[in-house]
Amino acid sequence: MGQFVANTTEEVQGILALASANRELLILVTPYLRFESNFLQLEEGAFHARVTMGAEDAMYGLRSSDLRFRFPHATRFLDGKTRMLGFGVVEGRRSLRLEIPKALQDDDQRGAYRAERVGRIEVSFSTPRFDLRSGLLTNLSATGARIYAPHENLEGAFQAGDPMTVTIPISEELKINGPALVRWTQGRSLALEFIPVLPEPVLTPLSRWIFQRREEDKDRLRGLTPVNPTPSGGEGGDLVLVSSSAELEQGLRDCLVGLPPLRRVSPTMAGLKEAAMNHPALLLFHLPSLGLDERKRLRALVEVLLPRQPFLLLGTGVEASALMELGTELKAAAAFVLGPKPSPFFQRLLQGILRRHYEGGEGVMAPKEPA
Repeated sequence: MGQFVANTTEEVQGILALASANRELLILVTPYLRFESNFLQLEEGAFHARVTMGAEDAMYGLRSSDLRFRFPHATRFLDGKTRMLGFGVVEGRRSLRLEIPKALQDDDQRGAYRAERVGRIEVSFSTPRFDLRSGLLTNLSATGARIYAPHENLEGAFQAGDPMTVTIPISEELKINGPALVRWTQGRSLALEFIPVLPEPVLTPLSRWIFQRREEDKDRLRGLTPVNPTPSGGEGGDLVLVSSSAELEQGLRDCLVGLPPLRRVSPTMAGLKEAAMNHPALLLFHLPSLGLDERKRLRALVEVLLPRQPFLLLGTGVEASALMELGTELKAAAAFVLGPKPSPFFQRLLQGILRRHYEGGEGVMAPKEPA
């Protein structure tokens, strides 16, 4: 762990072929959103993943120039850059087609990730004299574990380097049962390393189980901070709609519950200066059309923004692909075409942008939907 990089075509395709054969879990990540999926199939230049989101989520969530994916592989958690190529069909069902990355690298630079929230799992283990003992699992990684024995001091029974046998029943389908070496003891606690490395039929599901716990931990930590950012240097932190439409403003107010307050300013230089006085958390530039005059006016407004000021292009009645191209050109945080009624996905997108810029975190996890 920590330094692994696969940067040849053969290495990358070999890893993705194995992940596809195992229908391995993967997480698709943009700067603002996260989606859980599974590998399905590898083909020339692309791999297929299970569709776990709606069409709107796929269009605006995955059409990102910063789309990445991560997944467990043996004792590692790998990460790669990709892009959405469109949709395909695998076994008669629609799938996502994603570009094969040029390289894969470790997503965790600290060594084997330890899952701390393991629940109450009773562990059986033997001493060098073959006495059977029991304890509780404290944490678990793909390479080792920590055990706590509530009723006895383990320092007298074990020394670093002692061989032992351990049984860890994680679930009905997943059970570790084999040799290990003691790494250290302290009072009632003992740390062990799985030596030799766990066999593949155990290691693969164990790595997936730990990967899922790590993702849950990330979500938990992100959820501890409310989405109500206040950029440094001001008292504001609200959402600012740059638009001449009072009707759009009211429609957004009705749907953006739980987000910072929304206010509207005119789409003029004076309106933008008014907005800047209160240090907005996010600017939403409304585009009712993509005509030449509208684009020219927008570019003039964007040019006066601070370099790190996040903004979103919000289109109504315009073509999504053209709006997204404009958003990429202007380096917008996102571009979104709003329908008659704002969708839950739009709110999740705004939450992800705010967390990314003001909490230093990753995007919010989008709930899974049936394929």
